[in-house]
Amino acid sequence: MATAKEDLWKILENLTIDQFKKFKWLLEDDGNDSGGIPVSRLEKADRPDTVDLMLQQYDEAEALRRSLQVLAKIGRNDLVQRLSNTRSAQRGLTAAPSRCERQKSRLREMKLETRLKIKEREMKICEIRRSAELSRKSAERQTAESQQTFRVLIQSVEESLSHLTKAVEEKQKTFQNQAEKLIRELEEEISELTKSEAELDRLLLTDTNLQSLQDVKTSDLTEFSAPQPSYGKTVMASMDKLKEMLDREMERFLSKAKLIRMQQFEVDVTLDPDTAHPNLVLSPDRKRVHCGGVKQNLPDNPQRFDTAANVLGSQSFSSGRVYFEAEVREKTAWDVGVVYGSIGRKGSISSIPGSGYWAVGLRSGDTIKAAGLNLNVKSQLNKVGVFVDYKEGSVIFYDIDSAEQIHRFSDCSFTEELYPFFSPGVHQGGSNAKPLVISQIQ
Repeated sequence: MATAKEDLWKILENLTIDQFKKFKWLLEDDGNDSGGIPVSRLEKADRPDTVDLMLQQYDEAEALRRSLQVLAKIGRNDLVQRLSNTRSAQRGLTAAPSRCERQKSRLREMKLETRLKIKEREMKICEIRRSAELSRKSAERQTAESQQTFRVLIQSVEESLSHLTKAVEEKQKTFQNQAEKLIRELEEEISELTKSEAELDRLLLTDTNLQSLQDVKTSDLTEFSAPQPSYGKTVMASMDKLKEMLDREMERFLSKAKLIRMQQFEVDVTLDPDTAHPNLVLSPDRKRVHCGGVKQNLPDNPQRFDTAANVLGSQSFSSGRVYFEAEVREKTAWDVGVVYGSIGRKGSISSIPGSGYWAVGLRSGDTIKAAGLNLNVKSQLNKVGVFVDYKEGSVIFYDIDSAEQIHRFSDCSFTEELYPFFSPGVHQGGSNAKPLVISQIQ
């Protein structure tokens, strides 16, 4: 016959990571509930530790009762039913207590229900505060980006006007110089013709042989034309160039605005050391990972990758929208994305959607791939953003520097919990030793 300890442990094993965190949070003592478990003891407790703490704090019946209450609060009614059907739970729940004990038990239940309601509201406050904080940061980023974009637009318009003005002035100056040159040439001919006219007047008064008179050489006036320059083509060329720049800047601005909207769904991702390939070295804060090139002596648990240099995030999700970023600067190989928790960890791995992988990666230092396809990426990637809409069934990857979309998986129809997925690539003799970093949004 299973003990209450075994029953509770089996129940907690069926909770997701997020559900287990909520389970512990609802058990915590905030200083007002004498029946709660101190936060300091629960904070780093795993599932077996949590069961031990509960049985140390309460008797078996009370531990089972509290478990049922908390499981109901986090929406795991299936586990409530399972635990209720076990003999140990039944024993704790159906023992015939005295009237006084029943009253005390009811009071304890009422107190627990009140405490759970308080906890639920505190959790909701935390959610709202986080949402408000993310909204504030998003507004600041959008405002800063808008200000920068409009500064660029204003500067571009001013520069375009300056270039247009200069072009018109130079064209007018060229025409003016040409006109003045023609005028000087004509004035010189007028001077010569005036002299010739004076000579003719003198000859009229004397009887002089006209053969000695030389004709003044003059130009063909039809060659002396100074059509006014047209500025229309200059203006249109300048406006076309300005429009092209404005369209390009507007497209970049809209892409950045869309990325900022995605960033509102940022989650705090940390690496799970139990899944990391033995060659991977994780930082103490579990935000950085690189391949050390040397296999470490680590337990070969079922969750650990044994051939591919991969590691998963500790956090999982099965609803809503999620966003996170990874810095891959100066790396020659890497992979970033999301995967099902049920993916194979041993032996040969096929990183395609059909196997539970939705990821993009760099190969040979210059080729970005996704599910076997070569992607057209304009510049070297320094930071990659990953946005997942679980309900919509889409995973979108962004180049953070340009805000351009790298790749999109659509119509994914997710059916399991998803985990952030990372690979810093193999060591490659030190050429790929730079770490892959889970970065915070700036």
